[in-house]
Amino acid sequence: MSMKRKGGPPAKPAPARSAAAKFAPRAASGPAAWSVPLDVDTISDAGLHRVIEATPEICAAVAQLAEVRAVSDLKATFDLIRAGDIVHVTGRVTATVGQNCVVTLDPLETVIDEPIEMLYAPVPDEGSEAHEERRQKTEEEPPEPLIDGTIDLGAIACEFLILGIEPYPRKPGVEFTPPEPEPDGPHPFAALAALKKDAP
Repeated sequence: MSMKRKGGPPAKPAPARSAAAKFAPRAASGPAAWSVPLDVDTISDAGLHRVIEATPEICAAVAQLAEVRAVSDLKATFDLIRAGDIVHVTGRVTATVGQNCVVTLDPLETVIDEPIEMLYAPVPDEGSEAHEERRQKTEEEPPEPLIDGTIDLGAIACEFLILGIEPYPRKPGVEFTPPEPEPDGPHPFAALAALKKDAP
C-alpha cells in the first residue's frame, strides 16, 4: 500500500517500519493515545464490522500527536475479512481538525474523511521458503506484520487521520505572496563592486 501526503515539500524518508508503528499514537509520555486492540481470531468467516469512537481525552492526545490545534468527532469504521492467515482491513476515519492558516494564522477547521485499506499477515520465520518469497517481492509492498494475532484499530485510525491532514492549511481564497524587494535598496553585491572598483 502506497500513500502520499498532501501539499508542501516532500516528506523525509522514514526508516522501514510497519505503518501502524510509524504513526504509533502516543502522547508525549505514557501509553498510546488511542489503542483499540482486536484479536483476529474474533473475525468470523463472514467478516467483522467494527465502529470505534474517540473520547475527548483521546482526541486531545491525538491532536498533540498530529501537531494540530484540536481534534474532535473522531470516529472510525472497519470491515475486516480473513483469507487464510491474511487479514484485509478496509474502512474510513472521520474527524474535525482545528488548525491555523499558514498565511493569516487565523483559526480554521477541516473535516477529514479518509478511506482506510491495509493488509496484515504473520511474519514468516527467517530462512523459510515463505520468508524468501516475501523478501523477493519488490514490485508489490508486502502486508503489514501481524504481531501476536492482534491488530490495533486505534493505531490504524490515527495513522490514516494524520495522512489525511493538510500540512499547510490555507483559508479559502488566501494565497501566499512573497514580499517585493525594495527598488531603491542597496544591491546585495554593491559593497563587493565598490571594492573591485577601488582595487589597483
